[in-house]
Amino acid sequence: KRLIESIKKFGTITPALARPLPEGGYELISGHRRLAACQVLGIETMPVIIREMSDDEAVIAMVDSNLQRETILPSEKAFAYKMKLDAIKHQGKASVQVAEKLLSVEKVADDAGESKDQVRRYIRLTYLIPELLSMVDENKIAFNPAVEISYLERSEQQVLLDAMEQNDCTPSHAQSIRLKKLS
Repeated sequence: KRLIESIKKFGTITPALARPLPEGGYELISGHRRLAACQVLGIETMPVIIREMSDDEAVIAMVDSNLQRETILPSEKAFAYKMKLDAIKHQGKASVQVAEKLLSVEKVADDAGESKDQVRRYIRLTYLIPELLSMVDENKIAFNPAVEISYLERSEQQVLLDAMEQNDCTPSHAQSIRLKKLS
């Protein structure tokens, strides 16, 4: 709603980003929410920058654009970091060495203004079952316990979820570390 009101009042200030497709036409890389807001308002044109990009470059540009949003859920940040890391690794050789992997995490961290460890923690959230990940987004499970829980097998996460629902509680950080060790 805020984006629609902003575009209604000021127009589309920031251009979208697209790349030409080999078969003709364009693929929108960033600006999907701006496009949707323009469509709601009946605006038929908006500024777009057209740039030649590989698939990996497009993923990195899309992730960087999404990470600049004012509010972003932990799950969105987790999958964005994972996608960017995978794209950076993919740009290298087919057999990526350990040193290159570390540099990739450093690149994602530097670009995001986060530590390498924090980026790794966010990426760990992608290993949570969807129900637990939703609870992180809804602030029902704290970030650090969720990271520890992500190391549990999916079946163990399901058992934990059932126990949490049955007892109307969530594990503390210390409890989640113990669960990880027991797993």
